[in-house]
Amino acid sequence: MIVPSLLLEVGNHQVEVAETLIGVGRFLVIFVAARALAELLVRFQLPTILGELVAGVLIGASGLHLVVPPETHAELNQGLIRLVSTLSAVPSDAVQPIYDETFPILQGVSTLGLYALLFLTGLESELDELVAVGAQASTVALAGVVLPFALGTFGLMAIFQVDLIPAVFAGASMTATSIGITASVFGELKYLKTREGQIVIGAAVLDDILGIVILAVVVALAGGGQLEIGPIVKLCIAAALFVVVALALSRTAAPAFDWVLDQLKAPGEVIVASFLVLCLCCFAATAIGLEAALGAFAAGLILSGSKRTHAIQTAVVPLVSLFATIFFVLIGTSMDLSVINPADPANRSGLVIAAFLFVVAVLGKLASGWSFVSDKPTNRLVVGLGMMPRGEVGLIFLGLGTSAGLLTPSLEAAVLLMVIGTTFLAPVLLRLVLSRKTDVAEQPA
Repeated sequence: MIVPSLLLEVGNHQVEVAETLIGVGRFLVIFVAARALAELLVRFQLPTILGELVAGVLIGASGLHLVVPPETHAELNQGLIRLVSTLSAVPSDAVQPIYDETFPILQGVSTLGLYALLFLTGLESELDELVAVGAQASTVALAGVVLPFALGTFGLMAIFQVDLIPAVFAGASMTATSIGITASVFGELKYLKTREGQIVIGAAVLDDILGIVILAVVVALAGGGQLEIGPIVKLCIAAALFVVVALALSRTAAPAFDWVLDQLKAPGEVIVASFLVLCLCCFAATAIGLEAALGAFAAGLILSGSKRTHAIQTAVVPLVSLFATIFFVLIGTSMDLSVINPADPANRSGLVIAAFLFVVAVLGKLASGWSFVSDKPTNRLVVGLGMMPRGEVGLIFLGLGTSAGLLTPSLEAAVLLMVIGTTFLAPVLLRLVLSRKTDVAEQPA
């Protein structure tokens, strides 16, 4: 909220004008920067998502400070503050509080973009293929969690003498896989419906479930409370039931959904009905302690058998193009690249630890691509690379560790660099590996 001393100087109308200028200005900056970088990188045959991440870095806390999440504690660009202050007639000291107060609106829009992207991913998934690769996806997910977690935790303790709880938390941060980033790259290259694409998507979903369980354990340990097995077992059972019910509904619920649509006559019935299913699934996932993002993917999976699938895709794609862009840009805005400056002595220990974490994070996920048995030809390198990006999930782990005071400055910087490195490297490597296979990728496995 605006500080009380400033309320006497700021009228309601002036605040509304400032809020509008800030809100519209943020969208303007985000879309101009994202589209400019995306257009540039696509000409070099690099994924557009990389352009969106770089755009976020340029306009965010590590760049021009035009869009800065409040949790970064970075100050807004002074030129922007003066512009908003002049146009809205509010004191310059009031601009930053107004900006911070309205930022959750932008975060809400970006979250909608993530949910729309995961909904579209589920909608475009081949259910039979997803079920067929279930065993492989489970093995990949398990290996992709256990290897980075074990190697990272024990390596930090043995090599760098990091205490147990910080080491466990840093190890846990490497278990994540950003399904949004991988799905975006696979979708752009038309590789989502291939065998490798389905293995990675299935494994990433399971990764999120395992990550939630690990996070529950780590938070319990960090809080100094007793580690109770009962709640963790309940969470595992709830996750298993959620996946089973989603798969069952994907076989049975689509005809009922189509019947409801046939009864509706008002314009926009497809997108509204689809959005209701999306909300219900996100609500259900959250209610049983899972991530709402898993519910979004399940909603798309449930409707993948609908006869209106093409119409749903047509309606959802523009939402993804708009709002998912905001989501990926915001990931970039929250990254603090000052920690990679080796000239600062305070950064050097973090850089050494970061190099270790990065190698473990990359190798642990790459190894998961060779962890399963398959009687069909499978590009295991693609599977491993698809599991690599930590993205927003890694940042969530980092944020929780920072807010709880569990990480030293050097370890915090190391985890951030690991997240940044895997987030930026994975799309590039996937593009390089898959660019030669685009024609093949058009055909489902």
